[in-house]
Amino acid sequence: MKKIFVNGTFDLLHEGHIALINYAKTLGDELAIAIDSDERVKRLKGEDRPINTQQERSTLLINLKSVNDVYIFDTDEELEYLVSIHDVMVKGSDYKDKPIIGQDVCKELVFFDRIDGYSTTQKIQDITDR
Repeated sequence: MKKIFVNGTFDLLHEGHIALINYAKTLGDELAIAIDSDERVKRLKGEDRPINTQQERSTLLINLKSVNDVYIFDTDEELEYLVSIHDVMVKGSDYKDKPIIGQDVCKELVFFDRIDGYSTTQKIQDITDR
């Protein structure tokens, strides 16, 4: 059984997220998604984030038919452990030339070609501008 792994904030779920999730599911039998805890999101993206709580984000994701498990992590070490127990980690193509937490412990790393125009930060800005 091939276990696939994706991680991220998944704050405002959008079409780009869905495309990534559906692509990742095609690579194996089970798909797990790890999301940043609310506190980690605040540390990384600022006090006004996340828009949706970790419980809300987790509930949305686990109810997608492609998703088998959802984990919430707060530290790099927790993320590395989660990566290590899966067979394939999928990251967006925007990470190709950047350090990736867990790349040293993952068995296989696959990049998904991001869809231009889909960004949670941009979506929040669009809503704010309205």
